Amino acid sequence: MTHHSHNKLVSFIWSIADDCLRDVYVRGKYRDVILPFVVLRRIDSLLEPTKDKVLEEVKFQREELGQVELDPQGLRDASGYVFYNTSSWTMEKLKGTATNSQQKLIANFEEYLNGFSSNVKEIIEKFNLVAQVRHMASKDVLLDVLEKFTSPYINLTPFEINDPEGRPLPALSNLGMGYVFEELIRKFNEENNEEAGEHFTPREVIQLMTSMVFEPIKDKLPPVITIYDPCCGSGGMLSESENFLIEDSGISYAGDIYLYGKEINDETYAICKSDMMIKGKNPENIRVGSTLSTNEFSGEKFDFMLSNPPYGKSWASEVKYIKDGKDVIDTRFQFKLKDYWGNWEVVDATPRTSDGQLLFLMEMVDKMKAPTANKIGSKIASVHNGSSLFTGDAGSGESNIRRYIIENDLLDAIVQLPNNMFYNTGITTYIWLLNNNKPKERQGYVQLLDANNLFQKLRKNLGSKNCELTPAQIQEIAQAYLDNLEETKEGSELKIKRFKNTDFGYYKVNIERPKRLRSQFTKEALETLRFDKALATPMQLIYDTYGDLAYVDLSSKIDEIAKRAEKEDWGLNKKQIAKLVDPATWQKPKAIYDAALALWNHVGDDIFMDFNAFSSLVDEIVKKHKFNLSAAEKKAILNAISTYDATAEKVIKKVEKLSGDKLNQLLDKLGCTVDELPFFGYYPTAKAGEFITYETESDLRDSEQISLNEEILTYFQREVIPHVEEAWINLDSVKIGYEISFNKYFYQHTPLRSIEAITADLLALEEQGDGLLAEILKF
Repeated sequence: MTHHSHNKLVSFIWSIADDCLRDVYVRGKYRDVILPFVVLRRIDSLLEPTKDKVLEEVKFQREELGQVELDPQGLRDASGYVFYNTSSWTMEKLKGTATNSQQKLIANFEEYLNGFSSNVKEIIEKFNLVAQVRHMASKDVLLDVLEKFTSPYINLTPFEINDPEGRPLPALSNLGMGYVFEELIRKFNEENNEEAGEHFTPREVIQLMTSMVFEPIKDKLPPVITIYDPCCGSGGMLSESENFLIEDSGISYAGDIYLYGKEINDETYAICKSDMMIKGKNPENIRVGSTLSTNEFSGEKFDFMLSNPPYGKSWASEVKYIKDGKDVIDTRFQFKLKDYWGNWEVVDATPRTSDGQLLFLMEMVDKMKAPTANKIGSKIASVHNGSSLFTGDAGSGESNIRRYIIENDLLDAIVQLPNNMFYNTGITTYIWLLNNNKPKERQGYVQLLDANNLFQKLRKNLGSKNCELTPAQIQEIAQAYLDNLEETKEGSELKIKRFKNTDFGYYKVNIERPKRLRSQFTKEALETLRFDKALATPMQLIYDTYGDLAYVDLSSKIDEIAKRAEKEDWGLNKKQIAKLVDPATWQKPKAIYDAALALWNHVGDDIFMDFNAFSSLVDEIVKKHKFNLSAAEKKAILNAISTYDATAEKVIKKVEKLSGDKLNQLLDKLGCTVDELPFFGYYPTAKAGEFITYETESDLRDSEQISLNEEILTYFQREVIPHVEEAWINLDSVKIGYEISFNKYFYQHTPLRSIEAITADLLALEEQGDGLLAEILKF
């Protein structure tokens, strides 16, 4: 179907809604009638030619065979499809024999709907069509809608027909049906101030995907092929994949093709299932529901998978099916990776809940068929937005997913598509190609193809879609992939680069600096010890109001405190407010405060720039005067009166002996020499074999991303030490991440213009302005 025919059909269908439903439904609810009637008429028109055969079969089974329950197979054979209708009605007949009796029309229509096979009845149920028919009948518009949909000037079948004047009416393919559906959804939702539907995949994008998936192995295809789409929508991706194999590409595949899909939206599911039935496919292979919540095809592996998962869509409502607290309970989203030290660990492969598109990719990875099962393995083509390429830090679910795919050499290529290619979004999109059986020349590499500037403008926009890929451009991209090109061809708008898998990986490592503390007892510093850390702010406010009464009894003030907490939005619950008026809550920190005051009397007001010496002094005083202080309480006091000062001495964490096997084990773990130990936080003293480690200052901690292709120490010595001599590497913090940045790889620097050129332009504008002003003044 051409874009012109598509727009014409959508306008015709929209006119039905406007002409018949204006006073019965708000415009945003037109979809509740129009979408199911489009599907129903599509099915009905296919069954019309064999209606008499089906009725004869019904009569034969009941009268000749005496069957109460009709045999579905005989009825399917009679209709020529995997669906049928045993009533005497068609939509045309319902219109032609209608009377003024709305009750009779409803009865006839419901008899017609009840005559469908169970697979069609499920579609009718998903659309809630019976309720809509009754509502339209009660408003006296049902007959009008019937007349419109049975017009000889509208063709909703997958076959070309002629109108009464002999003009051809183009066939409505599954993909065409998807376009119509998406445009109607957009119109309906705009009227209802809602967002448009999911991003329907344009035909040329599907053609590019199918070309890149099937062409490289067209001579190796097995006799039976399975194709799966975990978010199949109206089924366009599945149908076009089959069409490509059989008709469009010249492959002329003669084997059996089985299509599988799952869709969460009832309306799109109904459209997809109806089209599969029309094609004679097994409708049971199309399932309804959430792909993420239920592993519907857990026992299946597929040869090919093509999909355009929803991006930027929350999966928060499905977390309970995938995770139990922090633990992943669905094995599709969990796998093993090695940590920096080479130890295998089970990692979380779930992205942030605000965007679940990578979960659909992992669903497909989970369903990949091993090369030993079919000799070709599995290939995946999946459309994503940019966030799948780079969102998520090292160790995050997103990064772990990219890492697993790349380290297992599954990622084959990524194609950046032009903007505004998709029906309901103008954002940049990418096709990911995965293959678990790469040819030798592609193993260990990923090909990136930037087709951002490769497009043809549409004469008329389709929603947000204002451009398309021409057949020649599709061929150029597919051929560049087939030829495994490593660089851009001269004069081509298609930019190409090829990278090693490790080029996308990096170490994220913390760079530490020593803690340097200045310590002094002051009244202001000690005041913070009066309060529990978790309730410090409300306790401070209460103490400022009630003073030492807090240590005795605040129970009489609980209502007053609760009202204030609500008014000033302290963010406390009843349990926390009750804790605030409990004397025990106040007395425990006060005991530490009192101990700090006593220590102050012994230490005095001196400023200490060496925390190590100061801490030892406090220990001596505590021991000498038998202060009842735990290690945690002493630490709380020292933390309260100590602040970072760059001129203070480093705070020693530990002094330890390292020699013999112990030293060799450390050197082996760090991968360095004795002289390089300071770069990892081990500083030698004057004593042989003795090393100092220092406490780290978290506020000065920094992190570096270092390519997997470079040694961490080499980078550190070149990029960090010249600027921060006292820094060291914390190898225990190392996490491995992966990201793919098209902007970085394909960025082309535009040199700044010269001062002379800018000056010349400014002078020319000034001269032009003077001339214009002179002309105005003359006037």
